Amino acid sequence: MRIRRTPLLAVTGVALAALALTACGDGTGTKDEGASQSSSTAATAGDKGTATPASDKSAGSGSSSGSSGSAKGSSTSSGSTSSGSTSSGSTSSGSTSSGSGTSGSSGSSGASGSSSGGSSEPWDPKNRVLCNGSNTKVTAQPVSRPLNHMLITVKNTGSKYCDLTYFPVLRFDEMQWVPQADEQTHPQAVTTLAPGESGYAAVLLSAADGSGEGGMTGHKLTVGFQGKTPNSSGGASATPALPAKGVYYDSSLKVTYWQQNQDDIAGW
Repeated sequence: MRIRRTPLLAVTGVALAALALTACGDGTGTKDEGASQSSSTAATAGDKGTATPASDKSAGSGSSSGSSGSAKGSSTSSGSTSSGSTSSGSTSSGSTSSGSGTSGSSGSSGASGSSSGGSSEPWDPKNRVLCNGSNTKVTAQPVSRPLNHMLITVKNTGSKYCDLTYFPVLRFDEMQWVPQADEQTHPQAVTTLAPGESGYAAVLLSAADGSGEGGMTGHKLTVGFQGKTPNSSGGASATPALPAKGVYYDSSLKVTYWQQNQDDIAGW
């Protein structure tokens, strides 16, 4: 008996073709390969997101690409937080600059206050007063050397520094003229007395050779004080006591400027 094999081979070929088509229709092999490619693509995108942490757009792309992409997106977000920390540091620097500005302004204000307030030192010219009969004790004492001379002493009895300006204005009794000062005794600075200190002026009463005129004896002496300008009033005058016999003077009567030290006029 003869067996016909050709139809079986044909049937077998048809069956194999059908199985191949069925496998393509199911898509399992192709889809798995595609998923692998997609996962690789997502990983690549995530890596790019990580390489650029400052870009929010890259982080978003990483998150949409799957679980691996989400992890990379999280890493990108952490980078953003680090950037925020850097920004905070910048703000701190700005705050320091502002503080420095405030300090400078305060210092300027302090300087301005110091300038406008002036000095509080008692010897400062702004805080000194004029010496006169109300804040001093005045004495007038004839001396043996030089001949025909008298020493006037003014002691500051007040609580403030006072200035003895120019020279004493002397008048014996009702004398109608004012003795002038010897310009050679003009001090370099104003004579200033601290509380308790004394200033001095010398008086030439009469010419030793008798050349003076109009000699007479004075029993009362008035000592006047000048102000801050020559021949102006410096306040109350003083009337120091004279010897009981009085003091002889003539037209040679002359005085010195006020001095800080008695030695400066000792030989005048």
